[in-house]
Amino acid sequence: MVISNTTAEASTKNISCTFASRYVRTALPRYKMPENSIPKDAACQIINDELMLDGNPRLNLASFVTTWMEPECDKLIMDSINKNYVDMDEYPVTTELQNRCVNIIAHLFNAPVGDEETAIGVGTVGSSEAIMLAGLAFKRKWQQKRRAEGKPCDKPNIVTGANVQVCWEKFARYFEVELKEVNLEEDYYVMDPKKAVDMVDENTICVAAILGSTLTGEFEDVKLLNELLTKKNEETGWNTPIHVDAASGGFIAPFIYPDIEWDFRLPLVKSINVSGHKYGLVYAGVGWVIWRNRDDLPEDLVFHINYLGSDQPTFTLNFSKGSSQIIAQYYQLIRLGFEGYKNIMENCRDNAKMLTEEVEKTGKFKVVSKDVGVPVVAFSLKDSSKYTVFDISENLRRFGWIVPAYTMPANAQHVAVLRVVVREDFSRTLGERLISNLQTVLNEMESHPIPVSTKSAHVTIDSENTQGDKVITKKDVTETQTEITKFWKKLVDRKKTNAVC
Repeated sequence: MVISNTTAEASTKNISCTFASRYVRTALPRYKMPENSIPKDAACQIINDELMLDGNPRLNLASFVTTWMEPECDKLIMDSINKNYVDMDEYPVTTELQNRCVNIIAHLFNAPVGDEETAIGVGTVGSSEAIMLAGLAFKRKWQQKRRAEGKPCDKPNIVTGANVQVCWEKFARYFEVELKEVNLEEDYYVMDPKKAVDMVDENTICVAAILGSTLTGEFEDVKLLNELLTKKNEETGWNTPIHVDAASGGFIAPFIYPDIEWDFRLPLVKSINVSGHKYGLVYAGVGWVIWRNRDDLPEDLVFHINYLGSDQPTFTLNFSKGSSQIIAQYYQLIRLGFEGYKNIMENCRDNAKMLTEEVEKTGKFKVVSKDVGVPVVAFSLKDSSKYTVFDISENLRRFGWIVPAYTMPANAQHVAVLRVVVREDFSRTLGERLISNLQTVLNEMESHPIPVSTKSAHVTIDSENTQGDKVITKKDVTETQTEITKFWKKLVDRKKTNAVC
């Protein structure tokens, strides 16, 4: 590393770039704006040098988010990147494209919308914002009902599974709603509808079902939930509704699992969110939330903007936002059509099936994901005595793969898994290469057990667990997870203080 005109102490506060030294000899301050301008090619090179250490998005098998689009759509995105969507009077066509997307998605989810009617929904930055909006609508409807009945409305709650994404916890904390979670069990990693309905009380504003759990990709049984909740509503008179978090599965189920009833075909489903930037095949970030009908979205939450002599209702948490992703979503919907989406989702499902079969052939893993659901392959080790899924995840990074390892939520936290998300750009060839690299890692760890410091794990000493003067230790999943977390925290702390080449 070359540091120009800096002391060792100053280097922790500055960025020094080898390539940029052709243009700039003075190190740049890391956390303050530099006093002087630098050439544009130098600025570009400095940033490129740092970004080289990021992972390859195409090999990031942890993410559900789209990492490839057609060049034609890339051009549309760049052409509209300077449009602020909120300026509806300036960009009325963009607003119209958003409304078309809302109606297309509403019909895809079997919303009861007539030929001459307009669907109720809105584009969002992602499913997190969409969930916030849906949750607010449920809370407000519940409050209005309780006040009309002369009952207290200060203790709302939502019932959901412990497998929900963290955005549900954010909603509960930010908007003061209790989150009542149904605990998972080993080999059953989604919400149990019966247990969920048992937890419903008069303060429950909705039950949230997940169409595509992030843990295993599995669809929850929304139809059974609807049946059980309908019966309870008839007995109690509460009329508790359902929200479906279809962030991952909303653009999958309609195309390859059309017979599964999870959407507005079920009477208690009042709203659905879906991520356009996941299997909607658009770059981050765009999401959508759709309501069954106008009565399910309280009018006092909607703001009305007048442009070009017409009323444009809006209901969002964000104000300014880019138009690019909305335009990209419309491109995908009309470019691919039903046939195109169906082909892509079938291909993802087939590649996930191939990957599942190859993982099972190793004989080392138990696959915990299901055949029906989001194309995700989640698998745990049958024997973690020599190494763990965390060790496998770390070693796969040598080949460029980002494969997450994690433990399941409460009641099943002793189960640790690896998870591969199969996206459109994950080809059969990439799948074969992943399996080859995985087998290489397994062979290496079988041949060379991993020595671990006795300070960080319980030690088991016997004739089969020693190599010379080294003690081979065995760690449980929790110990391994703690050690890895500490390692990454230290790494982040070092990045905050050390100079960058």
